[in-house]
Amino acid sequence: MKSDTTTNLPFHKKETHATGRGKIILNKERFLDFLREITAQSDLNRLKSKTLALRNFITHPKEDSEGITNIDGDGGTISRRRDILISELDQVLEAKTFERAKYYLDRLEQSVHKIKTTKINDINLARWKEYDTIITDSLWILDKRDNSGAHIASYWGNFIPQIPNQLMLRYTKKGDWVLDTFVGSGTTLIECRRLGRNGVGIELNAEVARQAKELIAKEPAKDSVKTDAVIGDARTIDIGLALREQNINKVQLLIMHPPYHDIIKFSKDDNDLSNAPDTKTFLKMLGEAVDNATPYLERGRYFALVIGDKYSKGEWIPLGFLSMEEVLKRDYLLKSIIVKNFDETRAKRNQKELWQYRALVGGFYIFKHEYIFLFKKHK
Repeated sequence: MKSDTTTNLPFHKKETHATGRGKIILNKERFLDFLREITAQSDLNRLKSKTLALRNFITHPKEDSEGITNIDGDGGTISRRRDILISELDQVLEAKTFERAKYYLDRLEQSVHKIKTTKINDINLARWKEYDTIITDSLWILDKRDNSGAHIASYWGNFIPQIPNQLMLRYTKKGDWVLDTFVGSGTTLIECRRLGRNGVGIELNAEVARQAKELIAKEPAKDSVKTDAVIGDARTIDIGLALREQNINKVQLLIMHPPYHDIIKFSKDDNDLSNAPDTKTFLKMLGEAVDNATPYLERGRYFALVIGDKYSKGEWIPLGFLSMEEVLKRDYLLKSIIVKNFDETRAKRNQKELWQYRALVGGFYIFKHEYIFLFKKHK
């Protein structure tokens, strides 16, 4: 009799055929029944033999003799990522012990029955492997900005849509409200419409706000969500009034992407943070914007500050960390410091050789990153 810790079954992991990232529709009841049949086996070899049969049905639906696949989606079906499902079956097949194989099978069965989310987002932790497009590392290297749909790259200083996209997926649920107090060309609100979140944006420059409204309106609103770009100074505008006009009094995510001091002058308005006469004044103005928005962020929810450093008169100014310290004077906990690659900027895109020369002459390193400081409201 063979030991239950080994198997001679022919298993080749690379033999996947139709194992792409696409969805597969399964008959829920028959799939669960088959999983229970597998779990009921008395030794590891028989358990793996049945698991291999199920894997074959998933990879070769035409050979499915159990009616698990090859069906239309309806109330009695479930949809799974084919590659993830196969990887979970592979775990069973690679298990060294009977107990470990049953553990993987039980976990797979639970993922069919159970929906495990938190109050912060819609991520089903029972099927967490299917969220591999959500970044959980603190280093974000993104090839290029998303220019699809209503997004544009022509507005100086706008941030890439992937940032609010990732933040909303991690820190909001569908139907939640997002506040962006430096909304600019409307990137955050466009992503709100795409992801089924509501959003309010504040913009100091009336003409920029008008153009943002036009852009935002071009993006179809998923689930009939609401978005609005309001003209005003982030430090002094009555945010409560803007929210009450939407019949709410709190938001679930706060995003700020302010000017990086005077790197880009956005207007001639003295209230514009890009016109602050010095770093100390910039930080004071940023703190006032934080103070104005904080009362409207729900307790226990998240605030993302997107900002970079600057170089002035031969000196690197750590504007990002100085801004982080300014926020931490308030009632926030620091949750993460994310570094995002900062390569494809309008200013540097076609001047890489020039910037390399300047760096060599000036003894500095070229900016290729910015920060996303993630805070949680404590009270």
